[in-house]
Amino acid sequence: QVQLVESGGGLVQAGGSLRLSCTASGRAFSSYAMGWFRQAPGQERKFVAALSWSGRNTYYADSVKGRFTISRDNAKNTVYLQMNSLKPEDAAVYYCAAGSPGGSYYYRDGATYAYWGQGTQVTVSS
Repeated sequence: QVQLVESGGGLVQAGGSLRLSCTASGRAFSSYAMGWFRQAPGQERKFVAALSWSGRNTYYADSVKGRFTISRDNAKNTVYLQMNSLKPEDAAVYYCAAGSPGGSYYYRDGATYAYWGQGTQVTVSS
């Protein structure tokens, strides 16, 4: 079992930055791929970013590429999402997730991830 707790959400003006953190408890955090997803009101949950257990392979949604950076510190059992140049359309509840994707395609698929956090709200004012 892995328990995930997100933090770092809040209110920021458009163009600003936030860093989300997701800390895991339980076994074998370093063996899991980690992903960030987001869900805005009335919309489906969408993939944002993911990285492999080693951190060597990263994946991003086109909408955030070049603005967001995902990273992990396995010694701290934590994955981060640095969000820069935020836009109003980035506002959502952000969830981190842990799983074992079978290939690069599956990093973007929420069904791949077995463990989810409770989410943290990001609000971007225009």
